[in-house]
Amino acid sequence: MVRTTMSVSVVLSILTLVTVYAVYLAGSDIPRLASPQGCRMSWMSPSYLLQSGFNTSWTPLANRYTLWLYREVGWEPNQPVGVPALFIPGSAGSSHQVRSIASSAARQYFSSPFVISNEFNGRRIKPVDFYAVDFNEDFSAFHGPTLDSQIAYTTAAIRYVLSRYPPDTQIIVMGHSMGGVVGAALLPSSNISTLITMSTPHTLPPVRFDSRIEEIYARNGRILLEDETPILSLCGGATDTLVSSESCVIPESHQSSSGLYRRTVFTSALQGTWTGVGHREMVWCHQVRWRVARAALELGGVVSAHDEAAARERILDRWLRDGLPVLDEESVELRNGTYETLSEGMQLVLKNPRGKRTYLLPMVPGTTKGPSTFVLYVSGGAVSGIAPHHAPDLRVSVQLCVLPTRAEGASPSLPTTCAPLPPTMLKLLPSPLPGRPFPLPNEGSDESEGVVLFEGEIPSDVQGWIGVSIIAGEKEGGGWVVGGFNRREIVKRDAVGLSDLILGTAYIPLTTAVEGLRTRVHIPRLPLNVLLVYRLLPRFPDSSSCADAIFPPLLMHVSHPSEVHYYSLRQDKPALLHSHTTAPYLPSLEFNSGHHGLNLTIYSYGYGCADPVELVLTLDWWGTLGRLGTRYPTTLLSFCVGIVSVVLFQAWRPGAQPQCVSQSLETFIRRVMPQLMAAAALFALLPLSYEWYLGLSGELGLLACFLAVFLVGLASGLVCLSWWVLRLLMWPLEFVGMRVAPSRRPEDSGLRRSTVFSMMFVSLFIFLFVPWQVAFLGCWIIQLLNCTGHPQDGRDKSRTPTAVDASTEAIPLRSQLEDEGSKQSTQDGVAAALSTVNTSRGTHPYALHQNEHILLFLTWLLPLTAPVLAVWVRTLMTAGYTTPFNGDHNVLKVLPVLWLVDYVGRGHVLDTRYVLYFFFLFFPPYSDRGPSLRHWGRMSPSWGFVTVGLVSFLMGGRWVYLVYDAANAQVAFLLFWDTATWYLT
Repeated sequence: MVRTTMSVSVVLSILTLVTVYAVYLAGSDIPRLASPQGCRMSWMSPSYLLQSGFNTSWTPLANRYTLWLYREVGWEPNQPVGVPALFIPGSAGSSHQVRSIASSAARQYFSSPFVISNEFNGRRIKPVDFYAVDFNEDFSAFHGPTLDSQIAYTTAAIRYVLSRYPPDTQIIVMGHSMGGVVGAALLPSSNISTLITMSTPHTLPPVRFDSRIEEIYARNGRILLEDETPILSLCGGATDTLVSSESCVIPESHQSSSGLYRRTVFTSALQGTWTGVGHREMVWCHQVRWRVARAALELGGVVSAHDEAAARERILDRWLRDGLPVLDEESVELRNGTYETLSEGMQLVLKNPRGKRTYLLPMVPGTTKGPSTFVLYVSGGAVSGIAPHHAPDLRVSVQLCVLPTRAEGASPSLPTTCAPLPPTMLKLLPSPLPGRPFPLPNEGSDESEGVVLFEGEIPSDVQGWIGVSIIAGEKEGGGWVVGGFNRREIVKRDAVGLSDLILGTAYIPLTTAVEGLRTRVHIPRLPLNVLLVYRLLPRFPDSSSCADAIFPPLLMHVSHPSEVHYYSLRQDKPALLHSHTTAPYLPSLEFNSGHHGLNLTIYSYGYGCADPVELVLTLDWWGTLGRLGTRYPTTLLSFCVGIVSVVLFQAWRPGAQPQCVSQSLETFIRRVMPQLMAAAALFALLPLSYEWYLGLSGELGLLACFLAVFLVGLASGLVCLSWWVLRLLMWPLEFVGMRVAPSRRPEDSGLRRSTVFSMMFVSLFIFLFVPWQVAFLGCWIIQLLNCTGHPQDGRDKSRTPTAVDASTEAIPLRSQLEDEGSKQSTQDGVAAALSTVNTSRGTHPYALHQNEHILLFLTWLLPLTAPVLAVWVRTLMTAGYTTPFNGDHNVLKVLPVLWLVDYVGRGHVLDTRYVLYFFFLFFPPYSDRGPSLRHWGRMSPSWGFVTVGLVSFLMGGRWVYLVYDAANAQVAFLLFWDTATWYLT
């Protein structure tokens, strides 16, 4: 039996190791394959001035944290001379991370040392004085009280900074990662003008082991909903593997209130950036940092006025958004010699345009169903204010020229005035170079790159012309203009669903016979979930070559207004489509039910460069596995605790035979695990709330079932693997353990006086000095030594435990109510009594088995307490041994575990199999009705592990701290049960 047990658990452990390694590799490949990063390194000449005036007279936390002022060496004076801004680093972040943005702001404002740039000279804009708080790289993501301390310190820091400036001065706040959570918690505040966050998890804590972090997030949720301060969130997308970018999005529900400015921009959509950005890289990626710095400079120039808030919103939209509001365009008056009329059906193609001229493209009625669309591409120029940074002097505008009313019998004539055509889409598109990767590794896009896209709809009943007005310099600027009517209808595939991609491949033919500059594809039944990665491979005609194309095929994937991804379409390189619209444990971010599913658009133009004729779509299993690994580590940990709870319930249920942990795992793998997998698959299909279980609300259907089964199997393997690691650890410690905890006589189940005193001393020590997590770690170590002090299963069979041993004191057997007509109850009572006979330590096999089960249980509770231990150690190392550590001195959090380890360490065995007819213990007069009430009076404390398992499986993914609370309550219940039954019987 043992040999079979070892083989099954070892095989499952090996498979688990291989699977975990594969998930790790797949997750590591996501930034490289699905969202490659193209960032230019930033350079600076930094210096940091300690603000020694910000001392304990402002806040007691000044002994723990510090405040710094950044200065660019040789470019700006050491004293503050401009507008204040405060940078807040994230968890384990440094105040030095401010250097990239601050340096860019200084070098944009000054064209050379101490010389103001022409862009700002005469505009009454001051430089930005960047301050930064330093939190000693505390792990604030793990610990709510640490986050509260940072909020309190930053609040005082803002008061100190503003005391150095004229009255009514406001400060710009920037936060990276958890620093953005601190920044949001500072609101509402009349001292803060704008909040810009970078890679900040606004809606879901990245580490959910502390309920006090949930309280901070609940407060911040109300702030996002109600406060009037403009807030903009920058998200790095799939390249950010530390913070899930779906939690970076400020939900639409927070933007519905009138007058509130809430914006979320993914860096893949940010014009001029067009790349995913990693978590740490967000603060130094040049394509991002110079725009953040420019926005800060412009925000500093906003003076107090009635439209102050609106001015700030326009600045944020101008520099940190994919497009901006359209500028008011003037009507164009047509005069002889100033315009040119193209032939019907002809496209406008201009290379290196010069001078001033208007081109008229006649509209052909009846060629499309519904309104027709005019598409215009402009390279090296601007359309209604949209342009690359420092673009050449080329301005293009689009007008609608309608036939004027004329008298009956008069000949038709051209209009004399054309009105501006409002765009339905106006944005800057990337322009990848043919044959080169996009984005370029370590380089990315340049500020001067990009093609302006203009789309405008014309009603079907309107006749006339589309006017394209060109205003360019006389010098050759290298720009080009391409425009025309798009007559291609949208390609819609309602029959393609997720099940089709799970079982095979979808082929989507495209309409290329009809002339057009864009192709739209809509697949409404494909869900946009963060766990899914789709592989799209375009197929081109054999004769197609895009080496010399003006604008090679560019794929745009829009999953949300704030999230847009661009891919350069090539025959030999697939595009990995992904989204953050729907994610576990978060509400869906879908913005329009009519745009549900996969929405793709292909833009292109070039002689000899044909559009793709077909799209081959499959589910990328490797990418999906990687996304799974980054979204469910907390859920997997909760599942492991649930698996251990089920194992303990099976091992300690009434009537179960004493068995070691290996045998318990064997029983679980062979009998219980298949049933648990089936139940997990069924639960995955239920439309539960997004906060429960897997957080999918039954959206992914069959794939959710596979995911549930996969997590149960992986968690089971991790539990088996952990046991073999514990056995390996106990082997060299056995010799030490037998001497640290020598054999002793078993003691009474009641509490001894020395035990009470020791518990009081430990509780006082926890209450005053150390967090309770330290005591839990000590309990785990003691329990490990308790197990190593016993001979391992099967190695000490020299003695057979008996009811009364010569070297022990006999304890009276516990009473068992019995129906006179039944002998089974008597047999159960004798078995229970025999199992609870106290023998000397090391001779009772059930004591060893029970200790090992308890060790396994505590081992999987240890990761739930480890984060706070890391925070405590970090605080001691960086802030000193006398620094107070707020919170985590609740003795009740660890007292049951202390009692349990002491109890079993004194040689006692928990009688979890004992069946109690509790009704008759408290109401003896009714004992004659025992046979009729026995069916509901039967009870066992092992059922508490079922409760722990349910909490772990159903609630642990979102509220993992509840798992420890449930386990702690179960331990207290076990001890209360054992002690109470001993006294009562």
